[in-house]
Amino acid sequence: MKMIGLLGGMSWESTAIYYQIINTVIKEELGDLHSAKVLLYSVDFQEIQEYQKCGEWEKSARVLANAALNLQKAGADFIVICSNTMHKVLPQISQNICIPILHIAEVTAKELQKKNILKVGLLGTKYTLQQGFYKDKLIANGIEVIIPDEDDIEIINHIIYDELCVGVVSENSKSQYLHIIKKLSGKGAEGIILGCTEIGLLISQKDTELPIFDTTYIHANQAAMYSIKD
Repeated sequence: MKMIGLLGGMSWESTAIYYQIINTVIKEELGDLHSAKVLLYSVDFQEIQEYQKCGEWEKSARVLANAALNLQKAGADFIVICSNTMHKVLPQISQNICIPILHIAEVTAKELQKKNILKVGLLGTKYTLQQGFYKDKLIANGIEVIIPDEDDIEIINHIIYDELCVGVVSENSKSQYLHIIKKLSGKGAEGIILGCTEIGLLISQKDTELPIFDTTYIHANQAAMYSIKD
């Protein structure tokens, strides 16, 4: 079994779910008392979020690259960044290590292809929605990406950082998200990507008829499977 290096804390709320999913998958696949081999480096999200707000992505890249290097030194065989947004600095992290990083958008694209979803609505932080680092991975896999309008992006972003990242799950916020999902459906979305690792705390498949692709589950599941793959 390969050692999984989790680069987490962004936020710790979703990182805890990664750990749970990974171990659940390992137990289901291997049985008995098996559990995953995991190393976790949990950063201080306050520091990362302040760099995000100021557009100081190189500073956040240095923090995460150092964390990834420490995971490698500790024996990790590959890295899982427990965040959609911080895949923006994956190239800088990769330059500092010699082990692979499992890209969240690429494994999500494969799941969309399995379901023959070629036009998808994307929810996430304003950085994920407005910049190309994430959407471009989906587009490269032949998937058309629909994003919410500017006002809805601000609503989504506010709920992520001010509520979900601190463990607040509100029925009112769920209603707002479902209204946004309905609008994306009206624009032709055949499915919805929960493109922030916290959104799964608020929205699940039972809330909508549109196929939901929870990136936290997809990413963690693939990390577990990769760890036991020959």
